[in-house]
Amino acid sequence: MRLWGIRSCDTTRKALAALEAAGHRVEFIDLRSGGIAPGLAARIVALSGERAINRASATWRALAPGDRAAPPADLLCRHPLLMKRPLIEEGGHWTQGWDSTVQAHWL
Repeated sequence: MRLWGIRSCDTTRKALAALEAAGHRVEFIDLRSGGIAPGLAARIVALSGERAINRASATWRALAPGDRAAPPADLLCRHPLLMKRPLIEEGGHWTQGWDSTVQAHWL
């Protein structure tokens, strides 16, 4: 199982702890150091559409209005911390976020 996020994100930490407690072996991929490749950005946008971008984040608030108008995949490549976290993949199954539906799927 792979999980993309950032260590300082409360939601990412909760998801990582819950998945490990449920017996999953989780490979953590830090967005701060690894970024988001164009192919992954396209996959995320295909999965979640406009919801792939966390518009409540400090990163979003710091963007200039013109930058906010870029396509979501471009935004994710240029500003990986905009991604709604966490992104989880295992066996070809992908989820984004950590709501009750996602938790039920993985736990």
